Amino acid sequence: MNDQINVREVRLIDQDGENVGVVTTADARERADNAGLDLVEISPTSNPPVCKILDYGRYKYELQKRQNEARKKQKTTELKEIKMRPNIDDHDYNVKMRSIRKFLGEGDKVKVTMRFRGREMAHQQIGLRLLERVRDEMSDEAKVEATPKMEGRQMIMVIAPR
Repeated sequence: MNDQINVREVRLIDQDGENVGVVTTADARERADNAGLDLVEISPTSNPPVCKILDYGRYKYELQKRQNEARKKQKTTELKEIKMRPNIDDHDYNVKMRSIRKFLGEGDKVKVTMRFRGREMAHQQIGLRLLERVRDEMSDEAKVEATPKMEGRQMIMVIAPR
């Protein structure tokens, strides 16, 4: 900005947005001073660098406003977790499935965790069948992002909305 620009020539764009062409940096600063505005380097990597005559404070304000708008439009996907046990009852299973459908409907990923305690570790195939049942029921609404795998005493599967 202004005196911090230390190249000999710049491609100048005036306050009306018209391309003036390649001029010396001193001439560009003089034009900016005459207009009562700042000389701001817009594209420092191009050859020669592109500079524009504008109000720097207003430029920074509008840039920040654009960034805030872009941030508002972003959708962050969260990872929700549903915990189950291998010997889950039908009603409890249906309640968990309703929660999974709700989370997927909101656009979130769901981590389904099957916890094994004590002797249940000897019957991991029961937990695997239950996770496959969840996968099959949700096949039209969701895709499996991480297939069921054991991590310690837990079997974990991640599903994401289609």
